Amino acid sequence: MPLRRHLALFSRYLRPHARSVGLLAALLLASIVLQLAFPQILSRFVDAAREGAALESLAAIGGLYLLVTAANQAVATAESYVAANVGQLATNAMRADLTAHCLRLDSAFHNTHTPGELIERIDGDVGALGGFFSRLVVDVAGNVLLLAAILVVLTGVDWRLGLAFGAVSLSAIAALRLLSRAPMRYRRAARQASAEFYGFLEERLAGTEDVRANGAVPYTMRRFFERLRHFFIAEMKASVIGWSLGNVTVVAITLCTVIAIALGAALFQAGEISLGAIFLLVGYTQQLRRPIEQLNRQAQELANATASISRIEELLAERSALVDGTRPLPDGPLSVVLDGATLVYPGDTIPALDSLTYELAQGRVLGLLGRTGSGKTTLGRLLYRLYDPTAGAVRLGGVDVRDALLTSVRRNVGVVTQEVRLFHASVRDNLTFFDPTVPDERLLETIEWMELWPWFASLPAGLDTRLAPNGGGLSAGEAQLLAFVRVFLKDPGLVILDEASARLDPATERRIERGIDRLLRDRTAVIIAHRLSTLQRADEILLLEQGRAVEHGPRAALAAERHSRFAELLRAGAAEVLA
Repeated sequence: MPLRRHLALFSRYLRPHARSVGLLAALLLASIVLQLAFPQILSRFVDAAREGAALESLAAIGGLYLLVTAANQAVATAESYVAANVGQLATNAMRADLTAHCLRLDSAFHNTHTPGELIERIDGDVGALGGFFSRLVVDVAGNVLLLAAILVVLTGVDWRLGLAFGAVSLSAIAALRLLSRAPMRYRRAARQASAEFYGFLEERLAGTEDVRANGAVPYTMRRFFERLRHFFIAEMKASVIGWSLGNVTVVAITLCTVIAIALGAALFQAGEISLGAIFLLVGYTQQLRRPIEQLNRQAQELANATASISRIEELLAERSALVDGTRPLPDGPLSVVLDGATLVYPGDTIPALDSLTYELAQGRVLGLLGRTGSGKTTLGRLLYRLYDPTAGAVRLGGVDVRDALLTSVRRNVGVVTQEVRLFHASVRDNLTFFDPTVPDERLLETIEWMELWPWFASLPAGLDTRLAPNGGGLSAGEAQLLAFVRVFLKDPGLVILDEASARLDPATERRIERGIDRLLRDRTAVIIAHRLSTLQRADEILLLEQGRAVEHGPRAALAAERHSRFAELLRAGAAEVLA
């Protein structure tokens, strides 16, 4: 059974809720006992009425029936609540584990999977396991137990009834077990089609502005319907295969009903059973419908769960190429050493950075120049370890980044890029990246330091003001200034500025000049520049071309060297040369 294969996953997420699972099992047993009582009470009522029992006795039996009905309803309600609670707790724990796992995977993985696809796998696939965690095993066991109890009672009425009903029930269960394997392949395909559809939808909605500006709405809708059709067909195939299992239930219940009518009539005419026993027989025949139908439904749920679990196991099996180290980076300004650093992106053959060797002493500022595609951004990615070098080494503060703790790298290297990601959350959470340990006093001091106080004073709820999704309502300059506040709060030993002021107007740019000077004071910095004006504070210059260093040295010396490339760029004064 697939369930056996996934037992480790099942126990891992249910073990913390063992008491709730035990309570669920107890409620299920109570429900089985109460359900078995209904036909017995009805049979007793019919026989008592035929024997001319007093009205008070019949009323007492009727009252007992109502009491058992109320108790059964209460047990069913409690069972549903406990099952839903267990299912939500287990699936939320799995969502948290999958989200943390995805966040730890490297950029190569995220470059091949859209956010929408990952959302569907984290939420959609896990959501399909709610019933698996909350009820599936307990319900399967409970329904098998209920089926066995009914067959035992029917055998007690007449062995021929037990034999006939047992043969039909066991045949139906065997058929369900055999057919339950068929939908798994189709259900897995449907889950994959769902992930691809939501991945496409997320990507297009994120690019709504570009889609409309370029007149691509008709094309996008055409692709939307193509993906939707593929999703629909895959889902329908899985559903039709699943529905076909229902035929097993229909056949089994029909055979049981025929057997009940035929044998019941024959035994009653032969005087071997009472009229009450016939009601008992009919009642249990109808009760057989529930375990067989639920076993049918659970077989389909098991197919869905198996498809989802296999995809979840695949995701959990993904491993980041970035193996966490054990050494912390030293505090304070970090020296930077590139020792033949080479990076070939996954799927490429041409190095984005080719055998780059360079040393930057701690506390120095490096200006990094080069045309688009020269390797500037790639070098930045190596420094804050989004990728590891294919060959050579990158050392920060004397520590090879591959040996450094990732948490230490993230804490000691600060990055500001042109694209600032702001969240639909409070100003406080956006500035601290959801770190509740940062005191408000430090936040307010940094905001004032960055000359953002007029903007902050206009917020209706101060630090608790929620920003619009994607920073809506903020100018590009304001968003960039908020990114600088983040780095100030981080207090790193190495700062990487990827043309961080490129989107600012001259007036706003002047506002942060003093802040940048303070940020770079007593720190090492790498300024990736597209405009020559941003290099005035650089101590050294490194010019890249096709991933190689073609010129480097002190900024003042290169500017004074008439035939240096940097001097030629300064004389030309052409920012577009670097575009």
